[in-house]
Amino acid sequence: MSKQGLEILGRDTNRGACCQRLAAAPLDDDQAAELAKVFKALGDPVRLRLLSMIASRDGGEVCVCELTPAFDLSQPTISHHLKLLRQAGLIDCERRGTWVYYWALPDAPARLASFLSVPRRAGVTA
Repeated sequence: MSKQGLEILGRDTNRGACCQRLAAAPLDDDQAAELAKVFKALGDPVRLRLLSMIASRDGGEVCVCELTPAFDLSQPTISHHLKLLRQAGLIDCERRGTWVYYWALPDAPARLASFLSVPRRAGVTA
């Protein structure tokens, strides 16, 4: 497995807590820079589609050989996009012979959702 993933959302390793919420406290410079890398990875349509294809796959993993034909891009370009998703801590992979298999990291979307959730204020309706 890859060890190159970012620590998403400034996880507090001392307390084992997932992450702080957006409304809990302002981010410091390091947390903001780290989180920006995750959102930058998600900000590209190709990477967003790749993540969606990987996460929605029955069985939980997909071979790179199945991802590349879905795009009008070269294999090295697809590999670059996958590398950025891995570095952002959204997916992981494993080489098996000639091919590399990818899967979505299950806690990454939950951490992002937790960070972005803002508690409802009393008297405010959606």
